[in-house]
Amino acid sequence: MNMTLNELQQWMRSPEGEHLEFKEAKQNFHFEKLLKYCAALANEGGGRIVFGVTDKRPRRVVGSAAFADLARTKAGLIERLHLRIEGEELAHPDGRVLVFTVPSRPLGMPVPMDGAYWMRSGEDLAPMTPDMLKRIFDEAAPDFSAEVCQRATQSDLDRAAIKQFRRRWQGHSKNPQLRTLSDEQLLRDAGLIAPDGVTYASLILLGKQPALGQFLAQAEVVFEYRSTEVPGPANQRDEYRHGFLVFYDKLWETVNLRNDLQHYQEGFVMHPVRTFSEQSVREAILNAVSHRDYRHPGSVFVRQFPRRIEIVSPGGFPAGITPENILYRQNARNRLIADNLARCGLVERAGQGANRMFAESVRQGKRLPDFTHTDQFQVSLTLHGQIQDPDFLRFLEKVGPDRVETFAVEDLLVLDRVHREQRVPDELRERLRPLIAEGIIERMGRGRGVRYMLSRKFYEIKGLPGGYTRERGLDREQNKTLLLNHVRASGGRGCPLAELEQVLPALSQRQIKYLLQVLRDEGFVRYEGRGAGARWMAE
Repeated sequence: MNMTLNELQQWMRSPEGEHLEFKEAKQNFHFEKLLKYCAALANEGGGRIVFGVTDKRPRRVVGSAAFADLARTKAGLIERLHLRIEGEELAHPDGRVLVFTVPSRPLGMPVPMDGAYWMRSGEDLAPMTPDMLKRIFDEAAPDFSAEVCQRATQSDLDRAAIKQFRRRWQGHSKNPQLRTLSDEQLLRDAGLIAPDGVTYASLILLGKQPALGQFLAQAEVVFEYRSTEVPGPANQRDEYRHGFLVFYDKLWETVNLRNDLQHYQEGFVMHPVRTFSEQSVREAILNAVSHRDYRHPGSVFVRQFPRRIEIVSPGGFPAGITPENILYRQNARNRLIADNLARCGLVERAGQGANRMFAESVRQGKRLPDFTHTDQFQVSLTLHGQIQDPDFLRFLEKVGPDRVETFAVEDLLVLDRVHREQRVPDELRERLRPLIAEGIIERMGRGRGVRYMLSRKFYEIKGLPGGYTRERGLDREQNKTLLLNHVRASGGRGCPLAELEQVLPALSQRQIKYLLQVLRDEGFVRYEGRGAGARWMAE
């Protein structure tokens, strides 16, 4: 692993959460308790336990003498937990830091210890709840959509839906042979009909209404339109309980009936933006149908309001998926459904639906897709339709529509974060450099005080060129503050220039000297001595 001091500093600034645990353990830590913490981290997807660092923020390195024989400790962990746990020591100036890296548990298998399956609960450990254990055990369950519905027959499938399936598959694959196959052979080739009968996937995608009502009534999508937030009956309610391919287009057409235009002006041109992006809404509905839990009795709900759409599907996220990793990790709960939607060209096997929704929201100046109300029983997605800042859309026009279309979703998320003056997370920081090189965003400050802002173009569009100058001015003031704080913290010993260069490592020596001279002129610091013994002192 070869942990570095820089990595340790990044972890110390991060919130202690799902994958990170800090323990002071200055003198010792009980091995049995370490076993339980490792088991808990594995059950929660893996992570790290860091010894020798204070738990509360701002964290400090205090050093730890625990587990002096690291090789023996690692061997004991592997023997008891049957997981490949890595351990590493780091010699920090303030003491020894010890890090154990714990892998995730095997799929569908929680890790037991002392007769229980542990998880972290605040500052302590607790047995995992039954619903959490059920979700883990369900990970290894077979694909429900590929199971055969024993009472269903091919006569329960809608010929119009099969025709739609054939047309979409042939159009996407460009395979002319699909045109001449019998319906039965077509569905067998797609896996929708198994050797021993009709699968649930075929009912969900192609089933007649009576068949779904009899065999899988929860495989319905309920649409509601509500013109206000006032509780009560919806202004419109439609229940779709037949093969999904029959009503997929009709559902979007229903949404689009009340999909008004918003406008923003760029020069003499008025640009229209639909409140609801067709691509985003369709992707959200496809995800709900292909990833919901069909063993759950609830229906999928699509609730449209004038400026937002809520899509709620039963069963929570598939195993391993969270709102934080949904852009980077895929796990199809109903593989047979997802594969056949991919054959139709409606979804990609790689699962790019979430990427598209997030990218489209940024391109249209809207809030990001929101999973706030998601829990283990349902996935709740809100797509916001209101344009938040027309000036940001004008800024993207200045960048160039062709260039914006080539942005990866990570580039757009960085722009969105910078625009909203939010911190750019570590996993997106590598996307900063090309955006800075193109002059789309600008960097202010160095080291821990670094900030980012949209380029001068954005402030000119807003009619606030002075705001740009003010923000850039704050950059210099922050650097001065960092230098002054360090000089004051040094007390009577003062600071040599070489030490102050470490405070702002990205600035040249000439730039740091200039800032120190400004601080001296302002009466905050003074310069004493000559040569190697020279020091900057606080006034």
